[in-house]
Amino acid sequence: MTEQFLTELETIVEKDRIFENEPMKKHTTFRVGGPADVLIQPRKEELPGVLELCKKQEVPFYIIGNGSNLLVGDKGIRGVVLEMSAGEEAVTVGGTTLRAAAGVMLSKAANAAAGAGLTGMEFAAGIPGTVGGAVVMNAGAYGGEMKDILVSVTVVDEHGTTKEVKAEDLELGYRQSNILKNHWIVTEAVLQLAEGEERAIREKMNTLAEQRREKQPLQYPSAGSTFKRPEGYFAGKLIMDAGLRGHRAGGAQVSEKHCGFVINTGDATAADIRRLMEEVTAEVERQFGVTLEPEVKMLGEF
Repeated sequence: MTEQFLTELETIVEKDRIFENEPMKKHTTFRVGGPADVLIQPRKEELPGVLELCKKQEVPFYIIGNGSNLLVGDKGIRGVVLEMSAGEEAVTVGGTTLRAAAGVMLSKAANAAAGAGLTGMEFAAGIPGTVGGAVVMNAGAYGGEMKDILVSVTVVDEHGTTKEVKAEDLELGYRQSNILKNHWIVTEAVLQLAEGEERAIREKMNTLAEQRREKQPLQYPSAGSTFKRPEGYFAGKLIMDAGLRGHRAGGAQVSEKHCGFVINTGDATAADIRRLMEEVTAEVERQFGVTLEPEVKMLGEF
């Protein structure tokens, strides 16, 4: 990264939100990953300037949220990582509509909805990601998905232009959208919820949280469900039936509590995790003829 780039960057983003050689293990729920050349926590109004600078200097850039669905290579990321952070007044409620900045944690947005007596977002309360990341991958759990409640998003395109895109134009499907394909950066989402009773909403949220604690290895670093659900199957059951419960590669392990999770037992590297995912994929395909597709996104140099 050139000094000229950093000097110009500091005219756009405050210096205390620019981090050089930043370990990505601090920014992913797997708690692995080498350093990014530069990590920035931009405000949405700064994005056009940052994108213009990257384009002018031919510096690659990557967008992340909470890093809850991300595996970053041990050699890190060459270029700039834009970590979308929530600003002030990040969640607002009007009637049955909730508006949230992309960097807001889903848990915070769901709690704001509950506090306003709005139902429909309970499924998202325990997903450890941001609103923006949840929109990009159409996150879901317990029968609910973002597409069920999403009205529109505000995005910045690769030219630095801000525009609003309706949910029906995002090609939302199972853990996918067209946002990455279009090189858009989500800065805000508008959700349509329904009137409810706060006590009942919170009871449902608590019930789902208890189910998570019972069934998922929340005490270990992970990226949640490691593989997408194959049509007609459940990834975790296929992995279990393949005899891979507890299977390890270095410090990475198929969770004994829930085989759909690959966990970092404490000293895993990104290479360990990727190798374990590859071994699981190969064995499930060998035994059952089903190809598991990663839900986890890989970024950087391995």
